[in-house]
Amino acid sequence: MDIRSLRYFIETARLSSFTQAAELLHVTQSTISKMVHQLEEELQAPLLVRDGRRLTLTDTGQVVYQRGQQMLATMRQLQLEVRDTQERQRGSLTVGIPPMINLLFTPVLKAFRERYPAITLRLREDTGQEIERLLAAGELEIGMTVLPADPALQLETVKIASYPIWALAAHGTFQRHRRTLPLKALKDLPLVLLEDDFALTRSLRNAFTAAGFVPTIAAQSSQWDWLVEMASAGIGVALLPEPFIHRLAHERVHAVRVSEPVLHWQVAHVWNGRYLSHAARAWLEVCRDVLGTPQP
Repeated sequence: MDIRSLRYFIETARLSSFTQAAELLHVTQSTISKMVHQLEEELQAPLLVRDGRRLTLTDTGQVVYQRGQQMLATMRQLQLEVRDTQERQRGSLTVGIPPMINLLFTPVLKAFRERYPAITLRLREDTGQEIERLLAAGELEIGMTVLPADPALQLETVKIASYPIWALAAHGTFQRHRRTLPLKALKDLPLVLLEDDFALTRSLRNAFTAAGFVPTIAAQSSQWDWLVEMASAGIGVALLPEPFIHRLAHERVHAVRVSEPVLHWQVAHVWNGRYLSHAARAWLEVCRDVLGTPQP
């Protein structure tokens, strides 16, 4: 069975479109049709039912689609292992880093460049939840997120750091000398949060549910510094990890640590558990040395 034909079929079935599959794979639509037809002839069974623009998998197509995904994943892992064997002294690595986490990793980046100058390192910035999805799909090898990771994706995690969550609001929102704030006190206050695709927001929403209330969300943003601006303007209470608190001019806002229970921003390495290349293990090694985190 030709692997390329199989890949073309799987992308066509996944997208339910010859046109979209052709665009994704950078080939012509006629090439896609030809390769899928070639696969059908080889298997002596139709794989797709073409009804106008709509594509439906046949029974055989369902089997080939499911098993084919497994075969392509195995091929990707084979390619990684071969490349790792051949490139012990060189290689490339793309690390997924959420924009809020990246400020923790400047010392790691510096140390990695010095120790492994022949490894090409690329950073992909995206939300923690999107990085988790990319890892589960095999589109990224390693990245960072905020715990807990999505259990449905069955990813491996190693905690890197943990910081308490603080509440920030305009002066006068909290009692003047207050230094901590019970979580349940947020029930009666409007909140300004990061957008829902941020892993921190997922973690906070889990905490609200565990505490037995649904918060009032005044606004959401993808920028933590705008949350601070909204908090200082009295729009709502912002919830941010301790490292960001140290970067603020405290005369602008009143910051108190969330308590009862204390909430933590737990940053973790995350990967799909199937394979870690030499470059990825080198990255974890540097993180361990710089940040004191364990290796898998």
